[in-house]
Parts: sequence; structure tokens; C-alpha cells
Amino acid sequence: MNAPANATDHALPPHDSVPLPIRFFDVLLVVAFLPFALLAGLPALGAVAGVSLWIVLRAIGLAIDVYAAKQEFRRATAVTFAGGLLRPLILGLTILAIGEVGEREDGLTAALIALVAFTIYMLLSFVFRPQRKTST
Repeated sequence: MNAPANATDHALPPHDSVPLPIRFFDVLLVVAFLPFALLAGLPALGAVAGVSLWIVLRAIGLAIDVYAAKQEFRRATAVTFAGGLLRPLILGLTILAIGEVGEREDGLTAALIALVAFTIYMLLSFVFRPQRKTST
């Protein structure tokens, strides 16, 4: 039995078919976690900064993806690559700054929130990755 060349296209859900709350579940989760973090006594600066930082980084990532989708292949690759390097750099430097401006626990709280959100984001991106259009 020979499978058609595009058999894998049917195994992956199209990007638009994934409901918006599922695509941004990591953002919804960190926003929903914030009141509980504050009530539990976690450092307020770290919790608010961690949630805000994650939302900003996701917005930057979305803007990069939208911009790259409109570019030719080489430019899209360069933009995506630069964004992939720049976002973790922004994350790390901001966490360090939070730890310096506030206390070390603030930086740790922001880092842990970003780590949990990133883990959820990566798991969902593996499960609901968008279909790739192939030129044949």
C-alpha cells in the first residue's frame, strides 16, 4: 500500500482549526494564576512581572510569525531565527533585572512563571503545530 505524498497533511490540524483559547492556553493560564499567586503570598513584583513578561513575549512572537508569513523564504527564515534568539535574551535579561530591582525571590518567581508557561506553550505547539504548505 502506497500512501499519498501528502498523507501527513491530514494528520496535522490546520492552524486556524485550533480554537483560540487552546492556542493561547499558556497566556490564559498565567493570567488566571496571578490572583492565586498574590493570595498565596508569592512576591508581587515577580508574579506581575512574570505574567506581563510572558504576555509581551507571546505578542512579540505572534507579530514575528505574522510578519514572517508575508515575506519570501530567506527573509522569513532570518526573521524567525532572529526572533528565536531575541525572545529568550529579552526573557533572561528581564528576569535578571527583576531580581536586581526587587529581591532575588521576585526574579525567581518571574522565572518560574515563565518556565511553566513556556513548557505549556511548547507542549501545545507540538500537539497543534500548523500544517506546512509544500511546493510540489
